[in-house]
Amino acid sequence: MKVTVVPIIDPAGNPGASLATVMKKRLERLAKELQTVELRSLETMEPLYGDVVIYISYNSKYNVRWRIVNDVPQGTETEVAKHCDQLGYLRWKTDTINSFTAKK
Repeated sequence: MKVTVVPIIDPAGNPGASLATVMKKRLERLAKELQTVELRSLETMEPLYGDVVIYISYNSKYNVRWRIVNDVPQGTETEVAKHCDQLGYLRWKTDTINSFTAKK
């Protein structure tokens, strides 16, 4: 199974420029570590030709949150949840998968 973790930077949060840069780099590093280290075991899970796409971002209190954005088997979702819970990441709770707002 191919694992893809995408860091989502929320422009509405808008901390200071230097802090935003640090937070963006940290989120990119966490996404890479989650994909290549923590969820490496998913590469051998069935279906081998399937994929799982995970978004990670910060919530309003700057905690890392995550959500799976494609359809995956329950076992895959459980495995991702287990690893993210161990890392202290929060489940991203929204009614829609892609809830982005356009700039006005």
